[in-house]
Amino acid sequence: MSKSKLFFNQLSKILEQGLYNYKDLSDEFVSILKLKRDEIIYKLKLTSREETDILLKRVENLEKKIEKLQKKKKIKKVRR
Repeated sequence: MSKSKLFFNQLSKILEQGLYNYKDLSDEFVSILKLKRDEIIYKLKLTSREETDILLKRVENLEKKIEKLQKKKKIKKVRR
């Protein structure tokens, strides 16, 4: 019994660490993609760096507002 319990404890620790590593890896992948997107935009000279920075800030603010609205919508659904 103790060997199987030890095995399952070790297995659960490994799985937990794997999930954390996966999340870190996916976050890193997203940041790399964003960086490459920005580099391409700058190379093509579609907009100036200042304009792009301003637009990126606007997009980030809009994304935050959308998340807040989605959270409020979920809360309202639960209350009904």
